[in-house]
Amino acid sequence: MRKFTELMIAREKESPYMINLLFASSVWLGWLIFTYPNGWGVIQDYWQVSVTMIFGSIVAGATSEGGGAIAFPVFTKVLHIAASDAKVFSLAIQSVGMVAASITILMMRIKVLWRVIAWVSLGGVFGIFIGALLLSPVLASTLIRMLFTVLAVSLALTLTFLNAGFRLSHTAMPEINAKEIGLLLIVGVLGGVVSGLVGSGIDMICFSVLVLLFRVCESVATPTSVILMAINSLVGVLLHLFVLDGINAQVQAYWLAAVPVVVVGAPLGVFLCHRMHHLHIRYLLIALIFIELLSSLWILAFDVTLIVFSVSMFVLFLSLMAWMVKTKTYAS
Repeated sequence: MRKFTELMIAREKESPYMINLLFASSVWLGWLIFTYPNGWGVIQDYWQVSVTMIFGSIVAGATSEGGGAIAFPVFTKVLHIAASDAKVFSLAIQSVGMVAASITILMMRIKVLWRVIAWVSLGGVFGIFIGALLLSPVLASTLIRMLFTVLAVSLALTLTFLNAGFRLSHTAMPEINAKEIGLLLIVGVLGGVVSGLVGSGIDMICFSVLVLLFRVCESVATPTSVILMAINSLVGVLLHLFVLDGINAQVQAYWLAAVPVVVVGAPLGVFLCHRMHHLHIRYLLIALIFIELLSSLWILAFDVTLIVFSVSMFVLFLSLMAWMVKTKTYAS
């Protein structure tokens, strides 16, 4: 009986790996069929994209930043790809990588907040339509790029609060009544708007709200944000395919160069997050965001409009964070 129990436990531990291997194999097979006979040629032509997403997909699975949070700044600042194409690529590649990471989270039975996911995702649907349909066509690319930087810096400040001993006391939502549902819908709309502009954001915003306002521990807030980004990315891809102008050939080529990588990298990130010390993940994210900030200050041409926009957004995010930190309603 003991041997049988040990065998069942061993099989249960192996099941997440087997499911992810099956999913990855299916994606690889579809990729090989679609790109035949030039699959390797696609990677050779766009190897910079593949290399970027090796790192980006691991970060996406391990943290509250989606793969687009790595892809967007590298694409727009290093590879000089248009912000609109970088945004669409981010959504498209996350629809594979973040889904793969979400499957890993489910198979490993990592705790997530399903009611939070439901309400924030609902708001995110409206938000991504606002961002992609109404705001993206009228905002300058420099404003969009700086919006991403300000959002990333806000996440770094959240992590700095946690490093300073900010107490996280909940493994679930302390309350979820009409007030909390309203707040989650607002978070979803705001996150969706940002995702509609830069390809990611709902995950970072929701993570910050969960830990700063609701005092939910990182080990629950992080996988919750990963699943949120997966859902929001799928909505964004469908929006571009069926409502907007579709996905152009160049972005499709970038996507094909990254798919074989992210379908492995994102689940690997989940495994690493589950085993790494949370401080190491925080330091990694803060370092990446610091590089992102320096690159924005160095590369972008700041005029009066961009300066006013950047300062205004930073003050807005900082004020919201200060309010959440000072609010004791959900502190135990």
